Amino acid sequence: MSKDMSYNAVMGRRNDIMKKAVGLDYEKFESKGILFDYDAMMRDTGYSLQEIQNIQEETGIGNTPIYELKNITNLARKFAPKGKGARIFIKDEAANPSGSYKARRAATSVYHAKKNGYKGVIAATSGNYGAAVASQAAMLGLKCIIVQECYDSRGYGQPEIVEKARKCEAYGAEVLQLTVGPELFYTFLKLLEETGYFNASLYTPFGIAGVETLGYELAMQFREREGRDPDVVVATNAGGGNLTGTARGLIKAGAENVQVIGASVNLKGLHMASDKQFNRKSFTTGHTGFGIPFATWPDRSDVPRSAARALRYMDRYVTVNQGEVFYMTEALAQLEGLERGPAGNTSLAAAFALAQEMDKDKIIVVQETEYTGAGKHIQPQLSFAKDNGIKIIIGNPEDEVPGENIVLPRNPSLIKARDLDLNKIRKSYIKNCLANNPNAEITKEDIEFLAEDTKSDAEFIKSIINELKEN
Repeated sequence: MSKDMSYNAVMGRRNDIMKKAVGLDYEKFESKGILFDYDAMMRDTGYSLQEIQNIQEETGIGNTPIYELKNITNLARKFAPKGKGARIFIKDEAANPSGSYKARRAATSVYHAKKNGYKGVIAATSGNYGAAVASQAAMLGLKCIIVQECYDSRGYGQPEIVEKARKCEAYGAEVLQLTVGPELFYTFLKLLEETGYFNASLYTPFGIAGVETLGYELAMQFREREGRDPDVVVATNAGGGNLTGTARGLIKAGAENVQVIGASVNLKGLHMASDKQFNRKSFTTGHTGFGIPFATWPDRSDVPRSAARALRYMDRYVTVNQGEVFYMTEALAQLEGLERGPAGNTSLAAAFALAQEMDKDKIIVVQETEYTGAGKHIQPQLSFAKDNGIKIIIGNPEDEVPGENIVLPRNPSLIKARDLDLNKIRKSYIKNCLANNPNAEITKEDIEFLAEDTKSDAEFIKSIINELKEN
């Protein structure tokens, strides 16, 4: 009798499919209540930091350079109060084989798949991660399938996503391009089941452990170069893996006093799963459409428990606007001679504003860059926006309304980093934990877990739980 491949049947087999495709039994990390053993799950990769560094070195990943952005620092100081204007640095992850830090994220997964006899790897991604997986698979001789959410129902694809598909295909991967909606995860699960390939998910412990080398390396480079750790590291935040892995690496290097700030493009009001709104944004990642949902419920990912848990490590969360990121992309190219793609420039726009709050002798680091290519350049992005009815304006970024206009700053002094209320985000996460565990009797251990998972304390957790019960 043939297996039922209907949507409901495949989704009902989700956990079994994932277990076979990742090789991790997520059940053994679970408890009866809300908590699960996150640290045990991370250890279960079976690879030490040193081993992962060695794995990455074999395929030319890591040891990426750090540049001091002296001209951009000087520009920031023109608008900073007297004595303010921290030194701005950038870690050039575009130097990795596939052109982004996600090569680190892919390396451990693809290596582990090869080691354990999988014939191929599959990843569901519209971003740089697909190119990273495809690149690593090519190096290790594995088949690769990338599933992309690319088009709206009219068949219009965003230039940045189309560019990334081209790059995946250049590495020999098969790319399945889908319209926006629930078919992405369904198709992904079907392929995993049919092929028996490894799930090279962004959100497994293998992927996050791969990013730890970035944070560790960054700390060691600054100690060698400056004789100390940086004061602030800014990470572009979407699904949380970039920030999580970098922060964990900093901690493993003993750089526990470094402030870790997440930065996302403000796309408030746009729904990422909306067919009509899908092409009314100019950023496919690093925006609040991923950053907020994944912060408030990380386990919405394509594995039972996500290893990317940004709230565990985030000290501050800021947003910048689309026009500000485009402006800083131009500034990086024209002032520093570095032409890079939009994701890293999200955190650069934030760092430009944040540096103006800090003393001149402080150091702020943008922890990643990404490659740029045909669809990632400013002009195709803005042209696509115009074609979709978005107005392009030069003015005050405060007037930007996502989905309606993009406001390029008339002056760099108008670039701002806008704080999000972390306690509000923490409350939403706790609310989601309770909603997803309606019958759980909350224990002391659950409260301790929630405190760790939100970088707060037991008293805060208790107060939020009481508040939610009263409402």
